[in-house]
Order: sequence, then C-alpha cells, then structure tokens
Amino acid sequence: MPIALLALTISAFAIGTTEFVIVGLLPTIAADLGVNLPSAGLLVSLYALGVAVGAPVLTALSGKVPRKTLLVSLMVLFTLGNLLAWKAPGYASLVVARILTGLAHGVFFSIGSTIATSLVPKEKAASAIAIMFTGLTVALVTGVPLGTFIGQHFGWRETFLAVSALGVIAFLGSLLFVPSTIKHSKPASLLQQVKVLGEPRLLLVYAITALGYGGSFTAFTYLAPILQDITGFSANTVGLVMLVYGVSVAVGNIWGGKLADRRGPIGALKIIFLGLAAVLFVLSFTAPYKWLVLATVLAWGAVAFGNVAGLQVYVVQQAEHFTPRAVDVASGLNIAAFNVGIAGGAWGGGLIVDHFGLVHTGWVGGLVVLGALGLTVLSGRLDRLNPRPASVSGEAGVRAVAHF
Repeated sequence: MPIALLALTISAFAIGTTEFVIVGLLPTIAADLGVNLPSAGLLVSLYALGVAVGAPVLTALSGKVPRKTLLVSLMVLFTLGNLLAWKAPGYASLVVARILTGLAHGVFFSIGSTIATSLVPKEKAASAIAIMFTGLTVALVTGVPLGTFIGQHFGWRETFLAVSALGVIAFLGSLLFVPSTIKHSKPASLLQQVKVLGEPRLLLVYAITALGYGGSFTAFTYLAPILQDITGFSANTVGLVMLVYGVSVAVGNIWGGKLADRRGPIGALKIIFLGLAAVLFVLSFTAPYKWLVLATVLAWGAVAFGNVAGLQVYVVQQAEHFTPRAVDVASGLNIAAFNVGIAGGAWGGGLIVDHFGLVHTGWVGGLVVLGALGLTVLSGRLDRLNPRPASVSGEAGVRAVAHF
C-alpha cells in the first residue's frame, strides 16, 4: 500500500471521527455551554449541511486547483476548524467551527477517491478506494467511542484537540507523500449538477437516501441523552455503548453489500429499511431497560449504514439509464442527499425532544424510514414499467463506492 494512501486513510479516519463523535458528547456540550439539547443537536445538522454544500458546490468551484494543493488546504481547514471548536468561547463560535469542518469534509470525499485511484495501478483502483474508506469504518468502531471517552473524562474540548492532532498527522502525510503530479479531470459544473437534479427518477433516489438517513438520525443524534436520561447509564458508559454500535456498523456494512449483490439494490433496501424502522420503533419501548436497549443499539448498528452499498449502486444504475453523461455527478450528489437527511433528522429530532420528549424520537424516526421504504417500493415498480440494465458495470460500481 503506498504510504500516500495511508495518509488519505488517516484523513478519512479523522473526518469520520469529528463528524460522529459529537453524538456522544451532546449532553456534556449542552450543559457546559448552557444550551438545551435541541440547540446542541444543531451542531450535527449544521455540520451535515456544510458537507452537503461542500461536496457539490466547492468541488465544482475548486476544479482548477491542483489536487495535492487542494487536499493539503482541506486538511489545514479541517485542523483549524477543530482547533476553533477546542477553543470556542461559546455556542456561536462552535457552530462556525462545525460548519468549517463540514465544508472540508464534503470536498475531501469528492476528490479523495480520485486521488486514491491515481496512486495505484488501474486494476487496483477499487481496492485503493476501499482502503481509504476503511478510515470511516474504523472511525465509527474506535474513533467515536475513544473521542467520547476523552470527552467524558477530560472535557469535550479535549476531544476536538485530539482530532486536531489527527488532522496535523494527515496534513503532514499528504504534504510529504502525496505526489504533486496527480492528474484530474475537471469536476462537474454547477449547471451540470442542476441538470441532474431535474431528472425525477434520480430525485426519487435522493429522497429515499434523505428519508432513510433522516429517520435514523432523528433518534441517533440524541442517543447519548437517551442512554443517560432514560436508560440510566452513566456518562462514562456511553462511550462503551458507542463502541458496540460501531462494531455492529462495521459488520452491517459488509452484510448490506452482500445482500445488495444477492438481491439487487431494491430488494436489499426493502429489507434494510424495514429492519431499521422496526429497530427505531422498538427503541421507544426498550429505552428504559439497560440490557434491552443494548440489544436494540446492536441491531440498530447492523442496519443503520447497511444500505450504503445498495443506495450507491442503485443511483448509478438509474444515472446510467436516465443521465448517462452525468453518472459521476448523480453519484456524487447522493452524498449531499445523505447529509441533507442527517441535517433534517437532527433538526427534526430536536423539535421532538423540545415538544414531546427524548423517548419519542425513536418511533417518529421509524415513521420517516417507512417513508423511505414506501418510496423504494414505488421506485421498484417504476423500474418494472421502464426496464433498465439489471446490473452495474465494473467501472460504475467503482464510482458507486467512490462517492460515498
């Protein structure tokens, strides 16, 4: 493995950690800054909106910037954003820090796959992308629980300091080892992206993505306060529960990919969304019981991100049929839909917490996921009325993985 690819993997690990570690720290941050839980939840929403804007818009605007220069600049922005979070004097400055790191996140994953494939022979392109994206999986398994542990024992600010240190390591690795001669094609213009958004069948897939993740994050954003205030776990135990969740996510990702291979994306998505909705409904009833909620969180992790492969393969299939000249654009926009869903889910969850209480985030999130299931069924029926190729080509499959 080229050492430059390791630098990209470390970057992905750092970015994945800073995105999701906030979930385990919400009660601590809310108490320290003197804001309520819904306001703290906006730190998740605004980060996700930063990603949603950064991925398509800033990638298009930075098309002429050399890839190494852009990559190094992104890691500087990421590190500064986390340092600002570390030293944030109040809630408003922490919001700014989260938006800055979200912008860096969006552009990084838009260009990271291209850089990764340029570092290896063509026949190893998919493996290079997979290695880079293991950084995200490892972040969920180790980075998030470790960051939560640091925050619970030393203060939430120190978590962001630790992530800043990872940013410095990634910056140095990229600066020293990523070659300056990386070739790149000009990314899609904003006009091209708008044209893709005019295709109803692709909009339907984006709606499925947004609702699927929006429903999950309606409850997941407030998992830590649910575990502390309703279940009765200590703040220190939350990090261990996040570890259980992360391990389950890693297993669920593999299972979800194999399920999509066997049943096709629509078949896999139906099963996963149905399971996810069921888990979220059950959460509202198991939340007061420690062992039952642990089992629920374990099942939740198995289905929470298991739909990634199915969604990305499906959006590529649809793009090859309806917008064959903009497959990469269509695939890349799905990451924006993913983060729009996170932003909306966290915001909606805050409203539920504010008006009805923490325990209701589960079943409401389940209803939202059932909306995603309904749209999936609808899209499958439309496919039968307007047949398209049943499988994605090898090259398209690589693009599908690359953009998530």
